[in-house]
Amino acid sequence: MKPKSHLFYQTRSRRPMLAEARGVYMWDVDGKRYLDGSSGAMVSNIGHSNPRVLDAMRRQMEKSTFGYRLHFETEPAELLAARVASLSPEGMEKVFFVSGGSEAVESAIKLARQYAVTVGQGSRWKVISRTPSYHGSTLGALALTGYAPLADPFLPMMQAMPKVPAPRAYLDGLAMDDPATGAHYAAMLEAKIIEEGPDTVLAFIQEPIGGASTGALVPPAGYMQAVREICDRHGVLLIHDEVMSGGGRTGKFMGAEHWGVEPDIIAISKGFGAGYAPLGAMIAHDRLIDPVLDAGGFQHGHTYAGNPLACAAGLAVLEEIETGGLMQNAAHVGGLLKARLEALMQRFSFIGDVRGEGLLLAFELVSDRQTMQPLPKALNAYLELVELAYEEGLIIYSRRTRGGIEGDHFLVCPPMIITEGQVDEIIDMLTTALDKFAARAGLAMATA
Repeated sequence: MKPKSHLFYQTRSRRPMLAEARGVYMWDVDGKRYLDGSSGAMVSNIGHSNPRVLDAMRRQMEKSTFGYRLHFETEPAELLAARVASLSPEGMEKVFFVSGGSEAVESAIKLARQYAVTVGQGSRWKVISRTPSYHGSTLGALALTGYAPLADPFLPMMQAMPKVPAPRAYLDGLAMDDPATGAHYAAMLEAKIIEEGPDTVLAFIQEPIGGASTGALVPPAGYMQAVREICDRHGVLLIHDEVMSGGGRTGKFMGAEHWGVEPDIIAISKGFGAGYAPLGAMIAHDRLIDPVLDAGGFQHGHTYAGNPLACAAGLAVLEEIETGGLMQNAAHVGGLLKARLEALMQRFSFIGDVRGEGLLLAFELVSDRQTMQPLPKALNAYLELVELAYEEGLIIYSRRTRGGIEGDHFLVCPPMIITEGQVDEIIDMLTTALDKFAARAGLAMATA
């Protein structure tokens, strides 16, 4: 029997003790090997225990592990900020480091508000977001999150923000490649801005490619461009939450690059530090930063902002991504993995949709592909399939798609170093888990 744990997180459930992790694999203390098919929580973009990243961290540890930003500038922070600016849209030259995605989103909305106040637009304070969506667990970020089980208990403690539907064309029976579909969902944003009063709306925040709440949702044709135009028309700032889609996982450094759309503010984390150190960033356009600094400074901060050890790790991670061609690998092998997931639809009639870009991929289970009716809640597919895959040695990530109470999607997002042979491993283990789930749930095994 395991010794008592004094840790607590979401539940009382226990997992095996981790012994080591290398590349795309992890081993428990009993020697069982797991393939990290979700990169943890879509974090370990370059795989585990990369020797060059570890060497860079050791070298920095010999110099300093902490230098408070109000007392010193540090070389790793300056170099990483310059590198991030070079990878960001033109004019987005300013970087504010944080320790994680929730902090990055909080920083983004606080900068937006301070900018509005500084330029005489103090009536603007509402940040429109989408539902479903996930933007973080702190109260400010949670107010933007459109996921009832996570947000509802805390509603009395926060200022809830307006929401518009996420562009889930696959559920609404609309064609993804039809610009009219993108216009349909974008029009909902404009209608909400007008309903709220344009002079009260500060910003719109969206994930260019969906994360856990929508399961790698790719926007329909024309949507991203229409959103940018609507925001410009009403003087609303556009914030891109690239916490999951940034860092190269989709085949480009920022997910929005697939559509050539540039935001005003970007939040990035997770794969940005790739699990080697807590690291995230807010990236903003000079035109927002200069007025705020001229007016007395950004009234916001975190103790570990720009930590030299974390920034040294981040620099080494970016070096691995760029010199190792990992974005190109994510695009190529991600395309192969997506095709293999789509092929599973021929075997399992309850796979209703496969979506995503690069190595940010997901599939959704349904009772009926024609109506996209979800599986019965009582099957608890989002938990059961994860456990069955885990038993096979495959780690995947799940959420409930429809209001957080039903619907089941699964993210398959292995590290960007994944090989074609390891894709075969993923599909073999996933197929076995799906076979077992189908048998246990009494589901049909093949399409008609």
